[in-house]
Amino acid sequence: MPPTRMPDDWQRALVVAAHPDDIEYGLAAAVATWTAGGKEVHYLLATRGEAGMAGVPPAEAGPIREQEERRSAAVVGVTEVEFLDHRDGVLVAGPELRRDLAAAIRRHRPELVVTGYFGPTWTPPGVSPAYLNSADHQALGQSVLDAVADAGNEWIFPELTEERWSGVQYIAVGELTDPPHEVDVSDQVETAVASLAEHRRYLELLSDDPVDVQARQIVDMSTLTEDGRRRVGFRLYWG
Repeated sequence: MPPTRMPDDWQRALVVAAHPDDIEYGLAAAVATWTAGGKEVHYLLATRGEAGMAGVPPAEAGPIREQEERRSAAVVGVTEVEFLDHRDGVLVAGPELRRDLAAAIRRHRPELVVTGYFGPTWTPPGVSPAYLNSADHQALGQSVLDAVADAGNEWIFPELTEERWSGVQYIAVGELTDPPHEVDVSDQVETAVASLAEHRRYLELLSDDPVDVQARQIVDMSTLTEDGRRRVGFRLYWG
Protein backbone atom coordinates (compact mmCIF):
# COMPACT_ATOMS: atom_id res chain seq x y z
CA MET A 1 0.00 0.00 0.00
CA PRO A 2 1.23 3.53 -0.70
CA PRO A 3 1.92 5.65 2.37
CA THR A 4 -0.83 7.87 3.72
CA ARG A 5 -0.33 11.48 4.71
CA MET A 6 0.66 12.24 8.28
CA PRO A 7 -2.27 13.66 10.27
CA ASP A 8 -2.16 17.40 10.83
CA ASP A 9 -4.78 17.78 13.58
CA TRP A 10 -2.13 18.92 16.07
CA GLN A 11 -0.43 22.23 16.83
CA ARG A 12 2.71 21.54 18.90
CA ALA A 13 5.37 18.90 18.25
CA LEU A 14 8.43 17.79 20.20
CA VAL A 15 11.22 16.21 18.14
CA VAL A 16 13.51 14.06 20.31
CA ALA A 17 16.98 12.98 19.19
CA ALA A 18 20.12 11.52 20.73
CA HIS A 19 22.67 13.87 19.14
CA PRO A 20 23.02 17.16 17.28
CA ASP A 21 22.65 16.47 13.51
CA ASP A 22 20.33 13.44 14.00
CA ILE A 23 17.27 15.52 13.14
CA GLU A 24 18.97 17.10 10.13
CA TYR A 25 19.65 13.71 8.55
CA GLY A 26 16.08 13.72 7.18
CA LEU A 27 13.51 14.75 9.77
CA ALA A 28 14.31 18.46 9.43
CA ALA A 29 12.65 18.57 6.00
CA ALA A 30 9.38 17.54 7.66
CA VAL A 31 9.95 20.07 10.44
CA ALA A 32 10.41 22.84 7.87
CA THR A 33 7.15 21.79 6.21
CA TRP A 34 5.30 21.87 9.53
CA THR A 35 6.63 25.24 10.67
CA ALA A 36 5.91 26.76 7.25
CA GLY A 37 2.31 25.62 7.80
CA GLY A 38 2.06 27.36 11.17
CA LYS A 39 2.89 24.46 13.48
CA GLU A 40 5.04 24.95 16.60
CA VAL A 41 7.99 22.57 16.87
CA HIS A 42 10.49 22.20 19.72
CA TYR A 43 13.69 20.12 19.79
CA LEU A 44 14.93 17.93 22.64
CA LEU A 45 18.46 16.48 22.51
CA ALA A 46 19.50 13.78 24.97
CA THR A 47 23.22 14.59 24.58
CA ARG A 48 25.38 17.37 23.20
CA GLY A 49 27.16 14.98 20.82
CA GLU A 50 30.46 15.62 22.56
CA ALA A 51 31.91 12.22 21.59
CA GLY A 52 31.11 12.65 17.90
CA MET A 53 34.07 14.64 16.53
CA ALA A 54 37.24 12.66 15.87
CA GLY A 55 40.30 14.42 17.26
CA VAL A 56 38.24 17.05 19.12
CA PRO A 57 38.05 16.56 22.91
CA PRO A 58 34.52 16.30 24.33
CA ALA A 59 34.89 19.51 26.34
CA GLU A 60 35.49 21.39 23.09
CA ALA A 61 33.19 19.37 20.84
CA GLY A 62 30.08 19.66 23.04
CA PRO A 63 29.74 23.46 22.80
CA ILE A 64 30.53 23.40 19.07
CA ARG A 65 27.84 20.86 18.37
CA GLU A 66 25.29 22.61 20.56
CA GLN A 67 25.85 25.88 18.71
CA GLU A 68 25.60 24.14 15.34
CA GLU A 69 22.32 22.48 16.39
CA ARG A 70 20.79 25.76 17.51
CA ARG A 71 21.71 27.44 14.21
CA SER A 72 20.43 24.44 12.29
CA ALA A 73 17.11 24.47 14.16
CA ALA A 74 16.63 28.18 13.46
CA VAL A 75 16.88 27.54 9.71
CA VAL A 76 13.73 25.37 9.85
CA GLY A 77 11.80 27.67 12.16
CA VAL A 78 12.59 26.06 15.54
CA THR A 79 13.56 28.49 18.29
CA GLU A 80 13.36 26.26 21.37
CA VAL A 81 16.12 23.64 21.66
CA GLU A 82 16.66 21.83 24.97
CA PHE A 83 19.60 19.58 25.91
CA LEU A 84 19.32 16.97 28.66
CA ASP A 85 23.10 16.55 29.14
CA HIS A 86 23.22 12.77 29.14
CA ARG A 87 26.64 11.43 28.20
CA ASP A 88 27.14 10.91 24.48
CA GLY A 89 27.73 7.32 23.40
CA VAL A 90 26.45 5.55 26.50
CA LEU A 91 22.71 6.25 26.64
CA VAL A 92 20.88 3.51 28.52
CA ALA A 93 17.20 2.69 28.00
CA GLY A 94 16.12 2.75 31.61
CA PRO A 95 14.41 4.71 34.36
CA GLU A 96 16.89 7.62 34.44
CA LEU A 97 16.49 8.44 30.74
CA ARG A 98 12.76 7.81 30.83
CA ARG A 99 12.35 10.17 33.78
CA ASP A 100 14.21 13.00 32.07
CA LEU A 101 12.29 12.51 28.84
CA ALA A 102 8.95 12.36 30.67
CA ALA A 103 9.76 15.60 32.49
CA ALA A 104 10.63 17.27 29.19
CA ILE A 105 7.42 16.05 27.55
CA ARG A 106 5.51 17.56 30.48
CA ARG A 107 7.36 20.87 30.02
CA HIS A 108 6.84 21.10 26.26
CA ARG A 109 3.29 19.64 26.24
CA PRO A 110 3.24 18.38 22.65
CA GLU A 111 0.38 16.72 20.78
CA LEU A 112 2.91 15.04 18.46
CA VAL A 113 6.19 13.43 19.59
CA VAL A 114 8.70 12.62 16.85
CA THR A 115 11.89 10.58 17.04
CA GLY A 116 14.24 8.85 14.65
CA TYR A 117 14.36 5.22 13.57
CA PHE A 118 15.79 3.09 16.37
CA GLY A 119 16.00 -0.47 15.05
CA PRO A 120 19.32 -2.33 15.38
CA THR A 121 20.19 -1.85 11.69
CA TRP A 122 19.14 0.55 8.95
CA THR A 123 19.38 0.47 5.17
CA PRO A 124 19.19 3.61 3.03
CA PRO A 125 17.24 3.13 -0.23
CA GLY A 126 19.38 1.38 -2.82
CA VAL A 127 22.19 0.53 -0.38
CA SER A 128 23.39 -2.91 0.68
CA PRO A 129 24.36 -4.29 3.15
CA ALA A 130 22.66 -2.68 6.14
CA TYR A 131 24.39 -0.34 8.57
CA LEU A 132 24.48 -0.93 12.31
CA ASN A 133 22.42 1.68 14.13
CA SER A 134 23.94 3.69 16.97
CA ALA A 135 23.46 2.21 20.44
CA ASP A 136 22.32 5.68 21.54
CA HIS A 137 19.62 5.75 18.86
CA GLN A 138 18.34 2.36 19.95
CA ALA A 139 18.24 3.30 23.63
CA LEU A 140 16.62 6.66 23.01
CA GLY A 141 13.86 5.46 20.72
CA GLN A 142 12.45 2.88 23.10
CA SER A 143 12.73 5.32 25.99
CA VAL A 144 10.79 7.96 24.06
CA LEU A 145 7.90 5.54 23.54
CA ASP A 146 7.90 4.67 27.24
CA ALA A 147 8.25 8.28 28.37
CA VAL A 148 5.12 9.39 26.55
CA ALA A 149 3.11 7.10 28.85
CA ASP A 150 5.22 8.08 31.86
CA ALA A 151 4.48 11.77 31.27
CA GLY A 152 0.79 11.13 31.81
CA ASN A 153 1.06 8.86 34.85
CA GLU A 154 1.15 10.60 38.22
CA TRP A 155 2.49 7.50 40.03
CA ILE A 156 5.54 6.93 37.84
CA PHE A 157 8.39 9.31 38.80
CA PRO A 158 6.31 11.06 41.50
CA GLU A 159 9.36 13.18 42.29
CA LEU A 160 8.82 15.19 39.08
CA THR A 161 7.49 18.67 39.73
CA GLU A 162 6.21 19.27 36.18
CA GLU A 163 2.46 18.96 35.72
CA ARG A 164 1.61 15.65 34.09
CA TRP A 165 0.72 15.68 30.41
CA SER A 166 -1.55 13.17 28.68
CA GLY A 167 -2.09 15.24 25.55
CA VAL A 168 0.20 13.35 23.16
CA GLN A 169 -2.04 12.19 20.31
CA TYR A 170 0.62 10.66 18.06
CA ILE A 171 4.16 9.32 18.21
CA ALA A 172 5.95 9.37 14.84
CA VAL A 173 9.11 7.30 14.35
CA GLY A 174 11.23 7.99 11.29
CA GLU A 175 11.14 5.23 8.66
CA LEU A 176 13.25 5.21 5.48
CA THR A 177 11.97 1.98 3.91
CA ASP A 178 8.28 1.45 3.07
CA PRO A 179 6.90 3.96 5.58
CA PRO A 180 3.17 3.69 6.35
CA HIS A 181 2.90 7.50 6.63
CA GLU A 182 4.72 10.37 4.98
CA VAL A 183 5.10 14.14 4.81
CA ASP A 184 5.47 15.72 1.38
CA VAL A 185 8.60 17.88 1.67
CA SER A 186 8.91 18.95 -1.96
CA ASP A 187 8.92 22.63 -1.05
CA GLN A 188 11.48 22.34 1.74
CA VAL A 189 14.42 20.44 0.24
CA GLU A 190 16.65 23.50 -0.01
CA THR A 191 15.76 24.52 3.53
CA ALA A 192 16.67 21.04 4.78
CA VAL A 193 20.01 21.19 2.96
CA ALA A 194 20.77 24.58 4.49
CA SER A 195 19.82 23.30 7.93
CA LEU A 196 22.17 20.32 7.74
CA ALA A 197 24.98 22.51 6.34
CA GLU A 198 24.97 24.44 9.64
CA HIS A 199 26.75 21.41 11.14
CA ARG A 200 29.86 22.63 9.35
CA ARG A 201 32.63 21.64 11.76
CA TYR A 202 31.07 18.22 12.25
CA LEU A 203 30.68 17.51 8.52
CA GLU A 204 34.17 18.76 7.69
CA LEU A 205 35.57 15.95 9.82
CA LEU A 206 33.47 13.28 8.09
CA SER A 207 34.60 13.83 4.52
CA ASP A 208 36.84 15.90 2.25
CA ASP A 209 33.77 16.75 0.16
CA PRO A 210 32.47 20.32 0.57
CA VAL A 211 29.89 20.66 3.34
CA ASP A 212 27.17 21.78 0.93
CA VAL A 213 27.77 18.71 -1.25
CA GLN A 214 27.58 16.38 1.75
CA ALA A 215 24.41 18.04 2.99
CA ARG A 216 22.67 17.67 -0.35
CA GLN A 217 23.69 14.03 -0.70
CA ILE A 218 22.36 13.22 2.77
CA VAL A 219 19.06 15.03 2.24
CA ASP A 220 18.65 13.32 -1.13
CA MET A 221 19.26 9.94 0.48
CA SER A 222 16.67 10.55 3.17
CA THR A 223 13.93 12.24 1.13
CA LEU A 224 14.18 11.27 -2.56
CA THR A 225 12.05 8.31 -3.69
CA GLU A 226 12.66 6.11 -6.71
CA ASP A 227 9.87 7.85 -8.61
CA GLY A 228 11.35 11.29 -7.92
CA ARG A 229 9.03 12.41 -5.13
CA ARG A 230 10.30 14.09 -1.98
CA ARG A 231 9.01 12.74 1.29
CA VAL A 232 9.92 12.01 4.89
CA GLY A 233 8.50 8.69 6.04
CA PHE A 234 7.17 7.75 9.45
CA ARG A 235 5.67 4.86 11.38
CA LEU A 236 2.87 6.27 13.47
CA TYR A 237 1.67 5.18 16.90
CA TRP A 238 -1.20 6.48 18.98
CA GLY A 239 -0.10 8.41 22.04
